[in-house]
Amino acid sequence: MLETVQQTDWQDAIEYQALREAGSKIVKIGSKQIALFDRDGAVYACNNRCPHEGYPLKEGTVSGECTLTCNWHNWKFDLRTGDNAYGGDRLRVYPVRIENGMIQLDVADAPAHERIAHALDNLHDSFDKHEYDRMAREIARMDKAGGDPLDAVRKTIQWTHDRFEFGIGTTHAPMAAVDWLNLRNTRAHDQATRLMPIHEIVANFAWDCQREPVYPYPTTVTPWNEDGFVDAVEAEDEKTAIAYVRGALEDNLNWSDLERGFARAALAHYLDFGHGAIYVLKTGELIEHLGQDVVEPLLLMLTRGLVMSWREDLIPEFRSYASILENWGANQEKTVSPEDFDGLGPKKAMLMAAQASQAPAELYDVLLEMNARSLLKFDLDVQDATDQSIAHNHTWLSVTHEVTFANAARQLAQKFPELWPSALLQMCCFFGRNSEAQDPSIDLADWKVDDTEDFLATAFDSLFDHSQFEYIVTAHLIKTVTAVSDEIDNNADAPWKPTLLAGLNRFLHSPLKRRHSLRTAKQALSFVAIED
Repeated sequence: MLETVQQTDWQDAIEYQALREAGSKIVKIGSKQIALFDRDGAVYACNNRCPHEGYPLKEGTVSGECTLTCNWHNWKFDLRTGDNAYGGDRLRVYPVRIENGMIQLDVADAPAHERIAHALDNLHDSFDKHEYDRMAREIARMDKAGGDPLDAVRKTIQWTHDRFEFGIGTTHAPMAAVDWLNLRNTRAHDQATRLMPIHEIVANFAWDCQREPVYPYPTTVTPWNEDGFVDAVEAEDEKTAIAYVRGALEDNLNWSDLERGFARAALAHYLDFGHGAIYVLKTGELIEHLGQDVVEPLLLMLTRGLVMSWREDLIPEFRSYASILENWGANQEKTVSPEDFDGLGPKKAMLMAAQASQAPAELYDVLLEMNARSLLKFDLDVQDATDQSIAHNHTWLSVTHEVTFANAARQLAQKFPELWPSALLQMCCFFGRNSEAQDPSIDLADWKVDDTEDFLATAFDSLFDHSQFEYIVTAHLIKTVTAVSDEIDNNADAPWKPTLLAGLNRFLHSPLKRRHSLRTAKQALSFVAIED
């Protein structure tokens, strides 16, 4: 095996006497700006810019034997090694020699593969303290060295997939990731807008698993069996479900071989307020973007998420779902319109849908109009209320699920038509639940979108600088804009188009209350008061 020979590039920097007299100097060699320090006859050289935020280290303070302090944020570096006393970014230092009174520096860069690997190692190191700015810098360093920025996402998924206690249900990061990648592919126009989506994905994963332990996945292997997998998810049997997935991986099955089983499991219940269907769709799309390196971690996360998700159709509000689904097709004799569903709760809405004589795609258009109306007419007083019971908590983000679920369920049902009844009934669960949180005074005309293309382009472009602190909020923003855009691309002449665009317009331009401090206090007091 041939060993890699480290290249050197010794360059004249400055006469030693000049440094000795000044104590410190800046020299420029090529594009590199290098700070030189003389410390009791020992010469040290380092990047002049602090790797934290770029403060000139020539203005720093050298103390002790060779500790350089950046006087902006007090970061301290060992001038011999570049080590950061507090962890985090290391400082690049340069080998020094003196030849005939001239200080020479070896300014050769490490081979590209070493710089890429080093940046990835540092990226992983940034997760524990969630060093947000450092994450962006390490991805940029990897890109500068010629690496594939998508490797930062691939590695992040591998590093974090077993640190989510409830699998994919613990985080919105995988669901939003594919939409961020699509935004990057379609709307990025410079280095910053190409970096931002990658950074957002990585930071979201890192935040959601921060300081979490490893939650190991079972290791048993069983040959893939779709019905067996669906039954295992239904029984909340993670060991068996994971074994089927491992069997599929061992037999080199593709996502296309597994998708129907996952879709069936996701739509067997009104799962986790509709997230199950979104998880399945987005997992497949993310695999398509990132390739084989992420298949196993994503499928393990997805399986655990489906096994452990809430079965919300088992609570009284949605309990009629199973029986109506079982009898689907028994009495479909009525042509229904959106007006037939006005004000209906979940059960009555599902019964109305079950009577519809329209083909599934036509009924979907009727129900999507209802989902769009929920988005348009969400009552902000409900969001702000502090006196309701926990069961009546409604937020903007939960309302957006009506659209993102519909978009995912439509795509899955188009691939696997036997899933249409489940998809349609669950759409009814959404707007039926939210029917009590509507403000009839909201007028579509006040939020009407006249130029669809310009409106969506502006909405997408605004996501590059979204200003939101919470990753769950940014995930909902990009998921909702993407879902609306995708629905319109799929059926640009649909009757629900004006309502859906107006609903998105209102969502993007209305206040979003995320901290319900007084409501939480009142609900806690009410709950504790009736405890045994």
